Amino acid sequence: MKHLKHSVVAILTFVCSLHAQSKKEKDIQAIKNMCGCYEVTFDFAETFAYSNDSTYIGSPVKHDKGLEWVELVEDSPNKLVMQHLLIVGPPQRQSIVKHWRQDWLYENTELYMYDHNNKWTFTTLPEENVVGQWTQKVFQVDDSPRYEGTATWVHVDGKSYWENTTDAPLPRRERTKRSDYNVTVRTNRHEITDKGWIHDQDNLKVVRENGQSDFVLAKEKGLNTYTKVDDSRCKTAHNWWKENKDTWATVRAKWDTIFNKKQDLVLQKSVNGKPLFGYLLAEDFEKTDKTINEIIDAFVDGK
Repeated sequence: MKHLKHSVVAILTFVCSLHAQSKKEKDIQAIKNMCGCYEVTFDFAETFAYSNDSTYIGSPVKHDKGLEWVELVEDSPNKLVMQHLLIVGPPQRQSIVKHWRQDWLYENTELYMYDHNNKWTFTTLPEENVVGQWTQKVFQVDDSPRYEGTATWVHVDGKSYWENTTDAPLPRRERTKRSDYNVTVRTNRHEITDKGWIHDQDNLKVVRENGQSDFVLAKEKGLNTYTKVDDSRCKTAHNWWKENKDTWATVRAKWDTIFNKKQDLVLQKSVNGKPLFGYLLAEDFEKTDKTINEIIDAFVDGK
């Protein structure tokens, strides 16, 4: 009887292990399904306002579209790195705009959580809290941090989706136009569809001050729809990445040395009147290991 009990436990452990592996494989496939060439629509609308100011004017409804290539930069069992590249201009005169980046880490316990006013707090989670989960780390166009969150990929009723709520700085579409709030509390849902994928957002525009309760100034609905098209339409972006990937590998490596210090991070908004992307994305910026390291250091407080 004792041997039978041990055998049953061993079988159950083996079955659970197989199930976990199968689930992880589904997760990885769902994440990889976001790679490729897409026609993208970007739609945002401020839905409810809670300002006490009778003259408050919310952001106008935004509709935009574009062609975007999502390059799989790193592919390992516990980490996937995906770089988004916007393609602008007519087919005969296309140019590339380096867009956002998303990293996916399996059962990750270390996150940089956005606080406010360009400060990120290093946070460690208990291992038992992230079992089977994936952390999505989102980075700005200059590979500086934007926001992070951890959750479980769900595969049910023919759907695959991941959903998380986390704090973030203002998006670029608002950063130069709004100064009446300083934090975006983002609920992000990534769902794989038969035509591509969607990035569904329910956001809060929040005023956050030390020692005070958050004030929700307004709510916002966002929906980015990625419709898969033939990869040949994004050949220009794929080729651009081949030519520039070494430079951005250097940028990512520099940021990794900063993140690996595992301490709170405060970034300068500008140096000599120019934001970090104004240096790293400029054609006349000499992109050597030395200049890249120096300019990123210049934006990091207490490095």
